[in-house]
Amino acid sequence: MSQTCVVFAAGTYYGNEPSARELPDHAFVVAADGGLDHVCKADIRPNLAIGDFDSAKTKVPQDIEVITLPPEHDDPDMLSALKVGWSRGCRDFRIYGGLGGRLDHTIANIQLLALLARNGGHGLLYGEHSVITAICNGSMHFPAHALHLGDAVNADNRMVSVFSHSDVSHGVTETGLKYELQNGTMHNDTVLGVSNELLDDRSSTISVADGTLIVTFPTEAASPTFKTEIKSAETLGPLASHVSALLNKSR
Repeated sequence: MSQTCVVFAAGTYYGNEPSARELPDHAFVVAADGGLDHVCKADIRPNLAIGDFDSAKTKVPQDIEVITLPPEHDDPDMLSALKVGWSRGCRDFRIYGGLGGRLDHTIANIQLLALLARNGGHGLLYGEHSVITAICNGSMHFPAHALHLGDAVNADNRMVSVFSHSDVSHGVTETGLKYELQNGTMHNDTVLGVSNELLDDRSSTISVADGTLIVTFPTEAASPTFKTEIKSAETLGPLASHVSALLNKSR
């Protein structure tokens, strides 16, 4: 089992983030740019702060490793944080503050979940009521968990939705949910898997034989376990230190 990388970003926080004592054992904690403000406020000491620090208002604490990126570079700060975590041996990523801010950053962070999955890792992107993840040529399994289904207030807190991130996803199977699917095909321009439901005290599995799925599930669900047929990549690539020729500024 690889070390868990916990990334704190500059987006919205909902009060359901872990405290310092609730972090996974031996977690590698990264403050991505403005995420530094949150970890300092929460009295969490990161292992690393990374970014161009255009959105951080807090001074980096002493004795913290810092990677300062140039103001103009190709990669968003989140991707840089994931690249460093990956290079330190992490394949399990938990991301807070990656939703609820700028819409383009939200879309980018969902794309990065797919990047992790396609390289043999997995990530969880935490929102207010939902968690977003991605699986590629593999599966995720939810253990049985009490969801208080009789409480109408929590009626939406059992929803699971599945989307194809790749053009086509083959062999999509959903078992143990309210609506089951066996060996289905999903496309990224067709909505098929929205608003399925976890069932009270029943385990469930979502899998894909060939393709990449984006999955949303409630924060109160039991933490899923992941399996993949993809061999873990050695690297997600080097840190971007400049603007590539593809992104040259107009004169």
